[in-house]
Amino acid sequence: MTYKAVIIGTGPGGLTAAIYLARANMNPLVIEGPEPGGQLTTTTEVENFPGFPEGIMGPELMANMRQQAERFGAEFRSGWVNTVDMSKRPFAIHLEGSESILAETVIVSTGASAKYLGIPGERENVGRGVSTCATCDGFFFRDKKIIVVGGGDSAMEEAVFLTRFASEVVLVNRRSELRASKIMQDRARANDKISWSIDRTPLEVVSGPLGVTGLKVRNNTSGEEEFIEAEGIFIAIGHTPNTGFLGGQLETDNGGYLIVKPGTSETNVPGVFACGDVQDSRYRQAITAAGSGCKAAIDCEHYLEDVHSKAAAF
Repeated sequence: MTYKAVIIGTGPGGLTAAIYLARANMNPLVIEGPEPGGQLTTTTEVENFPGFPEGIMGPELMANMRQQAERFGAEFRSGWVNTVDMSKRPFAIHLEGSESILAETVIVSTGASAKYLGIPGERENVGRGVSTCATCDGFFFRDKKIIVVGGGDSAMEEAVFLTRFASEVVLVNRRSELRASKIMQDRARANDKISWSIDRTPLEVVSGPLGVTGLKVRNNTSGEEEFIEAEGIFIAIGHTPNTGFLGGQLETDNGGYLIVKPGTSETNVPGVFACGDVQDSRYRQAITAAGSGCKAAIDCEHYLEDVHSKAAAF
């Protein structure tokens, strides 16, 4: 059996694409990876997704999207995609420990994974004071002291953004010099709410019954351990797009994000589309991912219509 469309990934982008394609009677197959629903399944309350004035829990939002896609006929299969052969059509998607799946079109919606420090107490406190998204969670830290870890442009940008809510933002960087551009550094240094803890290596996220209480660091100059009190810690050391399984068949930018034709979801391979964070290094929001999933579904549908109409003409 050859599917008209296979969607790899189940974040807001992939599930929105599934809803649109299923409603168009295209019976898409959605392949779920080891973390169905993407990063929102590790998020507690989502207050910035339209239509939920009282907010909604991240896992519940993803479950609702999945049920909506299933209602219209989307098929779901769990598995790890090892490779995708895009050299010929139909495309062959190779699942670990399973037979290959054939598809006329493929939508890649595998997201981008936030990089973590890999220190004790970090992963355990995600949703309890540790976050990787300032625009998602900054509101919950109104009038609180928080820490931003990182030294690049994204760390500076998040630190400045978080001063809208926090009483104080401490920027922690393990090097003595920042990687951020001068204009971003100047913007952060000009903000009175931002203090600096430079040349400190994060050692441990410290927490109590109610969540994060601070960050233990090592002063790289003196070698002594220090403790920075805070109720929130934002990790801003970058993201890694989940594209390794593609084997370089699709064009990417310098950060590894898939490149799409401006204004569309089209990749450099006809019949292969991308949506969600795997092609978005800038916004990384649930609503923008969902919007790009809609675009991918419509582009996919138009592509198949063109292919089939040309085939009928012969």
